[in-house]
Amino acid sequence: MAKKKTPNTIQADAKPGESKDEALAKKVIRPDVMNAVTMHYFYDVETNTPIDINNRVAALSEQIAKVHAGDMSTPETMLMSQAFTLDALFGHLARKARNQDQLKHYETFLRLALRAQNQCRMTLETLSNIKNPPVIFAKQANISNGHQQVNNGVSASHTEETQKQSNELLTEIPNETLDSSRTSEAISVNSELEAVG
Repeated sequence: MAKKKTPNTIQADAKPGESKDEALAKKVIRPDVMNAVTMHYFYDVETNTPIDINNRVAALSEQIAKVHAGDMSTPETMLMSQAFTLDALFGHLARKARNQDQLKHYETFLRLALRAQNQCRMTLETLSNIKNPPVIFAKQANISNGHQQVNNGVSASHTEETQKQSNELLTEIPNETLDSSRTSEAISVNSELEAVG
């Protein structure tokens, strides 16, 4: 007699030379399976709508395969839906804040409302980046395992035209060098001072 399947039991088909336990161990660590289980506990229990966990894994795997193939319609729909939900949450929490009599409760609800508003903004920004990826203009990419010199924007003619300029801070008198090779007059010191031992 075949064992009756339950909606909460994950099914795993073993490949040739693989035990049932090995097949199950490999399946339960798959991201689509782990997320299907999470969805099961958050959605099915709350709505009292039991869905076979294996059907959910199959549906989730199908959506993931679409993204791998380049179809981003589901993630775009998800982000837009979440943005609307976050906007509704912002409005709900802002209205709750307005109805509070105590400053502590008012601040708490308003802070949560502004967090929901910021999450909505970030969700829409993510959606915008998916629809219109930012263009990065890289002047150059230098990858080196050893020493490397990079001269950006300097042409050979510019370096030839560069004239040697003297450092005017070295001299106070024109045509005089820093080292005059001459002796200078001694400076008088306070003879009353003694060395500290």
